[in-house]
Amino acid sequence: MAINGGIPLVLACCIWLLPNGCDSSSRILVVPLDGSHWVNMEIILKELHSRGHNLTVMLSAKSWYIPVKSPFYTSIVMKSLEDDIDLTFYDDMLKRNLKYRKMGSFLSFIFQQWDLTSMFAMGHGILSKAAAEIFDDQVFMAQLRDAKYDLVLTDPGLPIGVLFAHYLNLPMVFNVRWINIGDSHFTFAPSPVSYIPLTLTGLSDRMNFQQRIVNMIYYIISVLQQHLVLDPPYRELLERHFPPGSSMLSMQHAADIWLLRADFVFEFPRPTMPNVVYVGGFQCKPSKPLSAELEEFVQGSGEHGLIVMSLGTLISSLPQEITEAIAAAFAELPQRVVWRYIGVRPSTLGNNTLLVEWFPQNDLLGHPKTKAFVAHGGTNGMYEAVYHGIPVLGLPLLFDQYDNVLRLQVRGAARVVEVATLTKDEFLDALRDILENPSYRNNMQRLSRLHRDRSMSPMDSAIFWIEYVIRHKGAPHLRTEAYKLPWYSYHSLDVAALLLVLIGTSLWVSFTVCRILCCKFSSKKKQKQN
Repeated sequence: MAINGGIPLVLACCIWLLPNGCDSSSRILVVPLDGSHWVNMEIILKELHSRGHNLTVMLSAKSWYIPVKSPFYTSIVMKSLEDDIDLTFYDDMLKRNLKYRKMGSFLSFIFQQWDLTSMFAMGHGILSKAAAEIFDDQVFMAQLRDAKYDLVLTDPGLPIGVLFAHYLNLPMVFNVRWINIGDSHFTFAPSPVSYIPLTLTGLSDRMNFQQRIVNMIYYIISVLQQHLVLDPPYRELLERHFPPGSSMLSMQHAADIWLLRADFVFEFPRPTMPNVVYVGGFQCKPSKPLSAELEEFVQGSGEHGLIVMSLGTLISSLPQEITEAIAAAFAELPQRVVWRYIGVRPSTLGNNTLLVEWFPQNDLLGHPKTKAFVAHGGTNGMYEAVYHGIPVLGLPLLFDQYDNVLRLQVRGAARVVEVATLTKDEFLDALRDILENPSYRNNMQRLSRLHRDRSMSPMDSAIFWIEYVIRHKGAPHLRTEAYKLPWYSYHSLDVAALLLVLIGTSLWVSFTVCRILCCKFSSKKKQKQN
């Protein structure tokens, strides 16, 4: 979910605000998230830089993956608090999560929601305090304003970029998939929970009555998290530095363009809005040749082919007993395996498995000998698998990962196994099913053809709309006025209440008139009888 990024924090250590490139190009302030989110943002920034735009990136001094020095952007480096989240946080969270998943479904739900809510509260508490110190630094904020940027490009998974855009009164473009507590669609578009599953539910868009109850419960929880956990830490900051009535939701609604990292080849169909541009898979590209050493290993797989395995950027390794089971299963296969792995070497590792700390994932997935992708279900990896037509065996760990793999499983292009209780035999059976059943590969290749069949590439769409907002100094004509309505007006509850009153009044008047007429008629009848 949204927290898997570094948090830009507290005071400016150093700031380079002079642009590179031609004077006529636009100046863009970029506020990214770390981790896998940065992988996407960096690709867009390189393309913007190649087109002559001047980029300034705000990053944390404790950033995991965002470099301070770069040939295509300048930097504003922020100090970090001592209790800033580091990568070990997610390893510990995974251990707790796997323990919860071994419990019954109800207890698992309670503990996972509590853990997630606690994480939200801690992360936004840290960020809000840091943001308050930044905004209280009048010299720094004056320097930022004097830089006269044309646009803020940000990932709103954490909202500090949104705060900067509104404070500087600049047009705002989101590079987004998740926002605060879940799928960003629930923020910008009508999202009926009768057929749109919430993140973490593990549901598809075809729900029975019981599943719709579960989906509604998750929705209510998400609303409570927004108003009781996420909003309160920022209220004092908003009162001091922003106009009365400002809220995080209203600021997010004001984004000119949402570059949404999604594609309906992958997502379930749902309502959308005119200022949303779907750029899912924009990071995907044709594979490049492998290094000589890696190519030699891959070619050694012969007719059996290659399996690629990665657990992404956040989790360093699985618990040892699960790792041993996976390694033992790989050892019984005729295929060769390239496994991105950090940790103690499994004792059950076979000669057919190569452990590496890093590999060119896109190039391996695009290699003609690759037969399957064993993955945690991160969005980037899923889109690369779709792009290259490689079926997936999902080992979802945290956040949205189960929901991502589920979308491919529903389409017959993937299979999901439960990591918490995984055994060697279960993993081996699932992997053999993926390798030997041609329907998985056929379905994934069909998705690949659909995904590639576009009038404009996702990257070209992203750059066009960023430059569109710069050219027109915003795109307010694409934003709906629905965001300004109170909730009761949005759902027409005030209209319904008035209609109910009118109908009730009409019925009461009609009943009263009829009663009076009946009484008069009865009275006259009695008089005649007498």
